[in-house]
Amino acid sequence: MTSLTARLNDELKAAMRARDSQRRNAIRLLQSALKQVEIDTRSALDAEAELTILRREAKQRRETISELEAAGRADATVDARYELGLIESFLPQQLTSQELMPIVSAAVAEVGATSVKQMGEVMRVVMPQVQSRADGKAVSEIVRELLR
Repeated sequence: MTSLTARLNDELKAAMRARDSQRRNAIRLLQSALKQVEIDTRSALDAEAELTILRREAKQRRETISELEAAGRADATVDARYELGLIESFLPQQLTSQELMPIVSAAVAEVGATSVKQMGEVMRVVMPQVQSRADGKAVSEIVRELLR
């Protein structure tokens, strides 16, 4: 059993003891997403694969929230926001824009990028360095800002 799986099991037990059905249901959703990938790949997940799945789940929740808000269904975003907060609590601490700026600046200098057309080259250098600690969308916004 991996550390994330163990943490999820511990959190599930605590939520069940506290009779917190919202937290219990959100944790079960995460566990089922992890289990589904294990079944599909027919192999145990390593720590990086688990983080990848959590990032994917977080991205799905962000998209759901924006779609619900665009549809004027603010009441329905409550559960998605809660699930997103829970998922983010299991992910590594995300880098801030101030922390990303020097990394992206160094990559721009390394590649010698001068226009937005070279954004892909810069992203290929930056993303492996910050993969589990920064969202690709946030990185691309900083790259665009620097290359304007």
